[in-house]
Amino acid sequence: MWSFIKKFIDHPPPSTTKVQKDIVEKFSRNSSYESWNKEDLIQRILELEKVSKVKKREHPDEVIDLKKDKKAKKQKTFDFSKYNTRFIALRFAYLGWNYNGLAIQKDPTPLPTIEGTIIEALNKCKLVPSITPQEFEFSRCGRTDKGVSAMNQVISLRVRSNLTDEEQKDPRNDHKEIQYVAILNQLLPDDIRISAVCLRPPNSFDARFSCEYRHYKYLFHKDGLDLDRMQKAAKLYEGEHDFRNFCKLDGSKQITNYNRTMISANIKHVYNDFYCFDLIGSAFLWHQVRCMTAILFLVGQGLEEPTLIEKMLDVTSMPQKPMYEMASDIPLLLYDCKFPAMEWQKANLNDYKSVKYGKAVSALALDYHLKATVVEIFKNTLPTSDIEFSGKTRINLGDGKGKVVTDYEKMLDRQVMATVEEVNSKYLERKKRNPKKK
Repeated sequence: MWSFIKKFIDHPPPSTTKVQKDIVEKFSRNSSYESWNKEDLIQRILELEKVSKVKKREHPDEVIDLKKDKKAKKQKTFDFSKYNTRFIALRFAYLGWNYNGLAIQKDPTPLPTIEGTIIEALNKCKLVPSITPQEFEFSRCGRTDKGVSAMNQVISLRVRSNLTDEEQKDPRNDHKEIQYVAILNQLLPDDIRISAVCLRPPNSFDARFSCEYRHYKYLFHKDGLDLDRMQKAAKLYEGEHDFRNFCKLDGSKQITNYNRTMISANIKHVYNDFYCFDLIGSAFLWHQVRCMTAILFLVGQGLEEPTLIEKMLDVTSMPQKPMYEMASDIPLLLYDCKFPAMEWQKANLNDYKSVKYGKAVSALALDYHLKATVVEIFKNTLPTSDIEFSGKTRINLGDGKGKVVTDYEKMLDRQVMATVEEVNSKYLERKKRNPKKK
């Protein structure tokens, strides 16, 4: 220890600051460190360590006033009570594959969520007082899972306003209001875009409960699929049915009613060899669209008959869900959400900022097109075969890879999962044993 102290004083390292050098020089000149006791040495070392932790500026020899630096860092608290607020609705779109779904998760996840990213932007520009949705009357239209995209998603919330309550009622004052769309698009990533704002939603508006229907599209390539068979099967989904065999059961929700109404269900052409399962319904269960699509793929491949859907919708004869893989998440998008007539205001497309961030989306689209083209060239340079797996069956799951099985087992012959009642009961038992766990 003595040799280390002497070495540091006699030969200080090159990164030593001016303050450290002054202290070392003082100790060397005025102190006989060989005669220092243990307590004095420890005190001096602590002083040197404290100085070394001071942040470096552009000029390394600059002596920093710690009190002044701390004061500069202290930000002034934004007092929301001094500002007016208003209840609005925001319409937005997003690409879901870089996010862990729409809704904020209770537990930390490897990927951010769309909702969390938007709320952070709202909080950053002081439009909402915190990142806690309950504090500003937050509501979402439709919850989408990890990987799923949306084109016309809607949220409603209370935000800061430049106008008084009376001024907010008059559309002639709208130009004085905060430019919500433009401001948020400056803070959000390119794959999340606010498309419009409604400054005066209808009375008692709620993004979730005011929605009249949700419109989904599941994209797929026609390769290996009989589209006529799929169309015939899709029509069987229409109407009100119990969809417990076409969703993922969630005991935490304690759902007992699985009846949902499908307004329309069709196979439609998108472009080139790409088609979509086009589905409109009043409400949906967890993973319902992906489960419905998976069964359509089995019918399209000729592995099952269209009548399978009728049998699975008859929960009296089939009260338990057969075990099967649901379709991939990436091709699914929440295409639209239908609401009563509302005054949606888009950003001024002639405004420089709107043009700038619109170009960012065009650049993003070009980036994906270029990558898709490169992958296509990459595929064409490699040896390929049109022959399917010999003696095996590849089940189409919408992701291009699917699941390969040696012997395909018919849906009605498969093992089944627990009943709704059993799932709900087991969850309540677990919760009773571990109240803190979901």
